[in-house]
Amino acid sequence: MQVAFHHSIDELEQREWDALVVDANPFLKYAFHAALEHHDCVGSKFGWTPCHLVIRQDARMVGLSPLYIKSNSYGEFVFDHAWADAYQRSGRRYYPKLVSAIPYTPAYGERLLVDPNADVIGIRKLMISATREMAKESGLSSMHWLFTTEEEGAVLKSMGMLERLGVQFHWRNQGYESFDHFLAQLTAKRRKNIRQERRKVADTGIRFRVLHGNEVSDDEWQLFTDFYTKTFEERYSLATLNAGFFREVGRTMGEQVVLVLAYEDEACIAGALLYRSQSVLYGRHWGASRHHDSLHFETCYYQGIEYAIKHKLQRFEPGAQGEHKIWRGFLPARTRSYHWIGDPQFSLAIQEFLSRETPAIKNYQQNLLSSSPFRENSLSI
Repeated sequence: MQVAFHHSIDELEQREWDALVVDANPFLKYAFHAALEHHDCVGSKFGWTPCHLVIRQDARMVGLSPLYIKSNSYGEFVFDHAWADAYQRSGRRYYPKLVSAIPYTPAYGERLLVDPNADVIGIRKLMISATREMAKESGLSSMHWLFTTEEEGAVLKSMGMLERLGVQFHWRNQGYESFDHFLAQLTAKRRKNIRQERRKVADTGIRFRVLHGNEVSDDEWQLFTDFYTKTFEERYSLATLNAGFFREVGRTMGEQVVLVLAYEDEACIAGALLYRSQSVLYGRHWGASRHHDSLHFETCYYQGIEYAIKHKLQRFEPGAQGEHKIWRGFLPARTRSYHWIGDPQFSLAIQEFLSRETPAIKNYQQNLLSSSPFRENSLSI
């Protein structure tokens, strides 16, 4: 087996990379990571330096892990700021660190991609060991695999990585034939609330267009970029993506990119960007130039649910956090990340912290389920 780390995705072939991607996960596709690099959305400027791990057997790519050297924790969505503060207060340097993650994207998926015809467990173990050794040799404080699959987690845990749980809110398609079929599974109160929210938007005369990436014009991508940037400015946060990135993923990923645009009269006033695999819809970014009651819910959630039903997608992940999503049909789902901390003393401290946090997360998820909007005898129970 040959192990190599690559600091530019252009060093690798798209055909080989994409052959290891399961379910055509858009955030693992070569085109997504290439667009990030090509338009300076990653790199030293934002603290995401590519360092992708590739395993070859007889010159054939059999293993792949998207890796980044991080000089901060921005855009990870597994919050370790308290760890970093404690590390640095004790006189140690937490940054740089190494992560296997999708930049600015809290989406579940493979982080240890392996050719299914190869020794899957063995190659995953090799990738974990190689990544850990690289971190040690490079003087990096730690290694973090974020939003992994459960199967990968079992291997990571068996090799001594620390498990950290989280909660997101996902909508699941129970074979719904229409939006009304989905609504029929909810309690009367929640069904009424959603209809009221949709009616508020409809009564303003706002209309929607749902486009795939290869149907979006350059001007429409610029409009969406303006919405996206405005959202980050309003939150006093940093917009890392740009019009060049959006145009490239639209062109290279085509129908895996979904753009929802809202119009009032003739003016485009809001937009939401989603991506899709063969079975999952992912909500990512949104913005608006005018604000109307419930416009956000309609653009980001209800249009996405209608799209998922129409295209028979199994799941809709609308993004991180947001307990308000429960009442709109998105139930709590557990996420997993795994961590190696180079300093043994600090690793023990993190392990102690996680021994308290983990049961709290499990209780939190269970308590959230008590707020389910679904009827007891519905399809989603």
